[in-house]
Amino acid sequence: MAQEVDPSTGADGWEQADLLSFAAAPSAAPLAPEPPTESPTESPTEPATGCPQRLLILDTETTGLDPEQHRCIEVGAVLFDVPHRAVLSQISFLLPCDRNGAEPVNGIAPAVTQLPQPWRSALACFAAMLDAAELVVAHHAAFDRQWFGRGELPPIDKPWLCSMDDLRWPPERQLRSRPSVRDLALAYGVPVWAAHRALTDCIYLAQVFERCPELETLLLQGLEPRRLYRARLSYDERHRAREAGFRWNEPVSGAWSRRLSEREAASLGFPVVPVDELQERRSA
Repeated sequence: MAQEVDPSTGADGWEQADLLSFAAAPSAAPLAPEPPTESPTESPTEPATGCPQRLLILDTETTGLDPEQHRCIEVGAVLFDVPHRAVLSQISFLLPCDRNGAEPVNGIAPAVTQLPQPWRSALACFAAMLDAAELVVAHHAAFDRQWFGRGELPPIDKPWLCSMDDLRWPPERQLRSRPSVRDLALAYGVPVWAAHRALTDCIYLAQVFERCPELETLLLQGLEPRRLYRARLSYDERHRAREAGFRWNEPVSGAWSRRLSEREAASLGFPVVPVDELQERRSA
């Protein structure tokens, strides 16, 4: 049986009707206007008292481990707004060098650092980002901070926070006491697509902060004053110190030690002694 052709839809009956035909067709009765809704406020939450609002997340790549013999050849930085969980600006730049003993690790060829690029202008931008931040965050702050105030890098007089040593990540993330940036990113569902360059590590950390609902609490607790404690445990109980994040023989020789706030020390299930008190007793 032959199929009837509808002239309004085309030869085969399956083509879509012209949108202009809908515009030309008589419209139905107008709908009643919806009541106005309140627009959301720009600030999602009231800022936590005393919590820094803007962070400068930074990372460095260097030609070695000793700032007396080696130099910083790359800086990456992200200016991050805590209340909005938002990246405000980011930058990465190379500093010229003649040799790079860490090239197998960071993949930065000295010849690449010497190519024409506006690194002095980038330094000025970095200084402006630093000026806008209240707190500097690095994943190994003790390493990164020692390169500033040397060579071309400006000194940093802002407080520092170490996301590896100072932040106590929620136990449900099942992280080690001193997680790597990679493990931290994966624990928060952040895809890991590159490694060993300064800006990528900053981006990972910023994306972790974006997904961290308890970030304000972590920052405030991470800024609590800390001192070095030594665990008072028997040899058979050494696993308890290891599970609590204490490290053997570092920095205290022959002991399990870790930097803790008074609140953290009081919450442990085993006794600890401040290292400076031990030293005073030995010298007395």
